[in-house]
Amino acid sequence: MTGQEPGLRAKATRAAAWSGMSTIVLRLGSLVVGIILARILSPEQFGVYAVALTVQSILITVADLGLSADLIRSDKPDRIAPTVATLGLAMGTTMTIITVLSSGLLADLLGSPEAAPAISMLAFTLALAGASVVPYALLQRRFQQREMFLIGVADFIVSTTVTLVLIGLGFGVLGLAIGRVAAQIVSSALQFVLARVKPRYGIDRSVVGPVLAFGLPIAAANMLSWGLLNVDNIVLARVAGATALGYYVLAFNISSWPMSALAQVVRSVSLPYFSRSTEGGRGLAALTAVAWAGALPAGATLAALSAPVIEVVYGAKWLPAAPVLAALGVYGSMRVVFDIFAGYLYARGKSGGVLIIQIVWLVALTVGMIFATRAYGIVGAGWVHVVVAAVVILPAYAIALRGTGVRMAEFVRAAWWPTLATVPAVLAALGARWLLPGALLELLVGGGAAVLVYGALMWPWLRTHVRAIRAGGDSAIVEVSDE
Repeated sequence: MTGQEPGLRAKATRAAAWSGMSTIVLRLGSLVVGIILARILSPEQFGVYAVALTVQSILITVADLGLSADLIRSDKPDRIAPTVATLGLAMGTTMTIITVLSSGLLADLLGSPEAAPAISMLAFTLALAGASVVPYALLQRRFQQREMFLIGVADFIVSTTVTLVLIGLGFGVLGLAIGRVAAQIVSSALQFVLARVKPRYGIDRSVVGPVLAFGLPIAAANMLSWGLLNVDNIVLARVAGATALGYYVLAFNISSWPMSALAQVVRSVSLPYFSRSTEGGRGLAALTAVAWAGALPAGATLAALSAPVIEVVYGAKWLPAAPVLAALGVYGSMRVVFDIFAGYLYARGKSGGVLIIQIVWLVALTVGMIFATRAYGIVGAGWVHVVVAAVVILPAYAIALRGTGVRMAEFVRAAWWPTLATVPAVLAALGARWLLPGALLELLVGGGAAVLVYGALMWPWLRTHVRAIRAGGDSAIVEVSDE
């Protein structure tokens, strides 16, 4: 650990713990609200809001311009902060105006004219996010995940309260959009307060060039990344209609429960940690192995129990989403690993490589999505994600990592046992589905059996890894993985 910032491992560990708790608590809350909304709204209304949220999700990454990432990794954050703040506010405001003026056209292009008012309302989150780019980045840079948790709780409370009240008053989909804007106002204000940052604006011409040179490829990669998460929504809205999109979005949201929890923890610490860490490929392999040990069994078990999960939680009317969930559960596991790879490459200054991968990913997914959706509907759309991730993106990341001196053999040695242990756990879940009557029994017994089988097989592996982490050596982690 020579040459590494003192206490960096401890800071990252505490931040990961807070991030994990935050994600679990907020996801559980979102799950409860999602169940309520699914029983109030129709699949078509879900689809209309998904179209509006797709537009907002893609554009908000453009408003960032990769500025937060550059501020997180910068050696002189105080010097570049005013310039970053000015660029963020200007871009966010510009994107808000453009989106409001073109909301009708965007809704028509996506085959859902009813989404135009929601698109206009959600556009105001772009300006708010751009205005708060500096406090957000500084909270991440300082590993202040406890403060991020408090912001997330406030965001959730405001969004949920406003949304449910407005839906009760008959606002429908527009109520969801207004709730999101209200929550963004509160969270943006809290970011300034908890980061103890006063708004400072200005342009240092000597800073603009380097900031944009690093940030623009990240902004483009982030936009493409969100495009990857939403191109299926766009294709389905055009090819299959809003109702089919509603089923698909529900499945995608469920598949994101465990994956987003893991991915959020990873994203919250990976860039600031790897930016200041000297551990290289071994540290990357160790982190990836631990994340894979959680992501793979979660995604695979979710896929095996997709039908009972949907029937018990949301009701039988949503069962057409079950086959899609089976595919997306597997894909979600792979996405967690890709997030770690991207964070490592960003930390090594290889934002251009990530951008190229995202471009290849988007092209391959779009082409596959069009053909698969027309031939197999929403089920085909789900499995295209898995095929493209395994056949195209994993090799692409292997090539990019090789350029930084990292070899895929390190990941194979670190992650082979969690992969093997997942197989009997999934078989236990499937056995419960085949033998037991009723969705609730299938879910409870199948999920419990999978956890017990996986836990029993993984306990020695986990115990040894905990010892290695307490000892403070990633080299020990990798050596254990070789056994």
